Amino acid sequence: MVRNDALTDVAGLRVGHAALVRDGALSGTTVVLAPEGGVIAAVDVRGGGPGTRETDALDPRNLVQRIDAVTLTGGSAYGLDAASGVMAWLEEQRRGVRVGPGPEHVVPVVPAACVFDLGRGGDWRARPDAALGRAAVAAAAASEQGMPVTQGNVGAGTGAVAGGMKGGTGTASVLLGSGVTVGALVVVNSLGSPVDPHTGVLYGRYLEGRVDFPAAEVHEAARRRLAEARRKSPHPPLNTTLAVVATDAPLSRAQAQKLAGTAHDGLARAIRPVHLMHDGDTVFALATGTAAVPEESFDKALNEVLSAGADAVARAIVRAMLAGETIEGPGGHFPSYRDLYGL
Repeated sequence: MVRNDALTDVAGLRVGHAALVRDGALSGTTVVLAPEGGVIAAVDVRGGGPGTRETDALDPRNLVQRIDAVTLTGGSAYGLDAASGVMAWLEEQRRGVRVGPGPEHVVPVVPAACVFDLGRGGDWRARPDAALGRAAVAAAAASEQGMPVTQGNVGAGTGAVAGGMKGGTGTASVLLGSGVTVGALVVVNSLGSPVDPHTGVLYGRYLEGRVDFPAAEVHEAARRRLAEARRKSPHPPLNTTLAVVATDAPLSRAQAQKLAGTAHDGLARAIRPVHLMHDGDTVFALATGTAAVPEESFDKALNEVLSAGADAVARAIVRAMLAGETIEGPGGHFPSYRDLYGL
């Protein structure tokens, strides 16, 4: 069985969070750090308003074969500066694409994507920078392998909002019958809602089989409270949901890109609607290749990985929503799902 139901169940991957702590700030950065030597990586961008960095390098037709880290960050396009701090840390470790004769002659490739959370803490200029990116990657490097991942109002999910509710960071994983592990980490910051408006159930819960429906009066009270909270928010609903889905299966770069694409199905199952013009929905896929998969059964194993990636993303969204904590301040009132429904 998987140990932590988290992305870090994919052996070798580490996750680090860092958040802004000064007054008026409600943002942060999350880094997924690969093991020494890097991992195969790919990306699929489907939102109409993405903010990304180094995603073209992940095209299977291009030069870069492996990456050492992925940066997920708040701060909209400003926050992409966090990746510079991750690069600087990796350079000091002499990790990256070798471009010269010496071990110090490296260029780290750090793909990154951002969510829109500007002003949610009250200060429009409170946004992640290179120092925060360095703090997040250092936190990842300092963690033990296979450690649980903190969820909720952390890292890039610190200022996340989903359908007017407090969003956040969530993670999940699955161990397949083939022995392959698939995990996902999601920053839920969506224009669409993760909640069925007719029942109050998180959409992702429907995939779990048995569903506990909130009482009608509880659901109606939650809807009224959420509508009032939305009226208190002074900012437009500019969003984006980000995900990293990973596996220890030995995938090629093209197969990793397919995994990134099918993982978007998990977004569509757990958030409605998705991929709108004010979302920048982006999924990164990582493959460490440490699991042994017999050649004669690889096609079947690959299909299972593709299916599991979407399921893990949907479950990670549920876990993010359940871990989110209510925020109320000068930037708006963002009630958590648990507070709205008395959980």
